Amino acid sequence: MKVAPKKLAILIAGVVMFVILFTLPFSFYVVGYNEYAALFRFGKIVSVTDIPGLKYKAPGVYTVQYISKRLHLYDIPRSGVITKDKKSMIADNYVTWRVTDPVKYIQSLNAIEARARERIEAAVYNALKNAISSMTQDEVIEARGGKLSTKIAEDSNSDIGMYGIEIVQTEIKALDLPNDNKAAVYERMISERQNIAASFTAEGNSEAQKIRNRTDREAAVKIAGAEQSADIIVADGEAQYMRILQSAYDTPEKAEFYNYLRSLDALKKSFAGNGEKTIILDKNSEIGRLIYGKAE
Repeated sequence: MKVAPKKLAILIAGVVMFVILFTLPFSFYVVGYNEYAALFRFGKIVSVTDIPGLKYKAPGVYTVQYISKRLHLYDIPRSGVITKDKKSMIADNYVTWRVTDPVKYIQSLNAIEARARERIEAAVYNALKNAISSMTQDEVIEARGGKLSTKIAEDSNSDIGMYGIEIVQTEIKALDLPNDNKAAVYERMISERQNIAASFTAEGNSEAQKIRNRTDREAAVKIAGAEQSADIIVADGEAQYMRILQSAYDTPEKAEFYNYLRSLDALKKSFAGNGEKTIILDKNSEIGRLIYGKAE
């Protein structure tokens, strides 16, 4: 049966269109905002991109594997560690991690998150064990926090860099003592803190006594100076009084007038009080001369 050229062309165009429509969904892939896209050709990595958008690939030849760029949280199981002074402690910590090299991550762990967590757990435990084994129990208790966590993160990253992953942060949720020796350790720490507090108190009391002694000396000096100034003022006042008194007697008229005033004051005091009073005076006394005049 012979097919007309026009019908043959339509048939070929239909087949081509069918193939295009069938393969079109497999010719593009989308890279998300927070992920890597690894392009494989026959099982080998050809390229990796983290630029978001629509990408083209030849259908049937290339495959795509997506890897998250986001931070992962892994709560590491509790584990026991031994300090430098052979004391047992229980560590409970967690880490945040992410993929930094998707090629290494795929090649070493096949981009399986469970395998990554296994490597992280082993690296963190080794770093934690090495750090704590180099310190005494008291040093560990004092250092727990940012300093110890930073050291553990740094040491852990040196072990897992080959896997294309990075530990961003390590936090120790609990670094506790076994129940059997917890009370003894706390008692020893309390006793040490009490000794330190007693030492500080003794130093403070000594310094306070020095301040009190210095203040007492300064006060004594100021009081002595004030008393000396007061004595000078009193002496000056008495000198002025004597000069005034002397000036009252420097002439016979002033002396007579001063005696006259004193006689009046004495007579006034004699009549002070209630009831009638009789005063017997000698004519030659000051008051008698005041009343009777001078005796002839």
